[in-house]
Amino acid sequence: MAPTVLVCEAQVPFVRGGAEALVRELVTQLERHGCLVERVSVPFKWYPKQELMAHAAAWRLLDLSESCGRPIDLVIPTKFPTYCVRHPHKVTWLMHQYRAAYDLCGTEYADFDHREEDTAVRERIRALDREMLGECAAVYTISRTTSDRLTRFNGVPSTPLYHPSPLAPKLRSGPYGDYFLSVGRLETVKRVDLAIEAMAHVPPPMRLLIAGEGTFRHGLETRIEQLGLQDRVALLGAVDERTLIDLYAGARGVVFAPFDEDYGYVTLEAFEARKPVVTATDSGGVLEFVDHGVNGLVCPPEAASVGACLAELAQHPGRAAALGEAGYDSTRAISWDGVVAALTAGLARREEPPVA
Repeated sequence: MAPTVLVCEAQVPFVRGGAEALVRELVTQLERHGCLVERVSVPFKWYPKQELMAHAAAWRLLDLSESCGRPIDLVIPTKFPTYCVRHPHKVTWLMHQYRAAYDLCGTEYADFDHREEDTAVRERIRALDREMLGECAAVYTISRTTSDRLTRFNGVPSTPLYHPSPLAPKLRSGPYGDYFLSVGRLETVKRVDLAIEAMAHVPPPMRLLIAGEGTFRHGLETRIEQLGLQDRVALLGAVDERTLIDLYAGARGVVFAPFDEDYGYVTLEAFEARKPVVTATDSGGVLEFVDHGVNGLVCPPEAASVGACLAELAQHPGRAAALGEAGYDSTRAISWDGVVAALTAGLARREEPPVA
């Protein structure tokens, strides 16, 4: 009989990004490996801050040990607060914790700072994370960056499992055109404004095309106007899959310089399309794949520095092509097979008969 698996997702209604894509693809891959899989989604709201513990309690109330009398063999939580769920065999594959209570606390990217009321909520979240993750049969993460945070803040050991982008089989290479590409949600932590400001240091006719939507769009529109870059920077909004594939194929390179990214499909997608990636020294998980001068360029998170890297690729298309080819080669070993094998390893052990 096929093992039964539930993938647990904290869902923000009407938001679609890398996290949602990961959960959908994980379900698909588990099914491909012979599991009977369902996705369990609970809407997530993080404001006001007291809602965070209420949402954790909602997950804790869920007993997913069986359904209609059939045992559920495995649950896979993916981020806060899904790992609060009750189950005797819980294996977490962590995208990230609630980062505002951790590494983003006190930064411009979070609504948590070091006031007394914030500190109280933050400490409750951290204590809860230690307890709930401590219940897990195993803890995996999507990147070394996420694992490092778990060790640093919670003392919880974990193992990174890299996985390919859902777009990987469809991406293709193309000419190294007259534009750079930025892909992702338009939120402050993604620092798309840094890419825009960098274009002021890149000579024409190179352009920047930005694919994605988000709450920071108006601020980006204002910045483009302030810099007088309306003819060279375009906000395309959300684009369909076919358009995104075409955009990757025709780009000179991809600029992706978020602040301390957990993983970032954009890097892997760029490499699948044989495009170099320009990123920053504090971009977290991106740096687990981008090797400066080998398959991309890494620089300080400053407009002039990013602009200089883009200008180098603008002036030397052959260099862009060589870096992009190296990027493609560097990700060949990443596959879903190892991820599924690790997450489901305990199932085989549970099914083994006891030794007499």
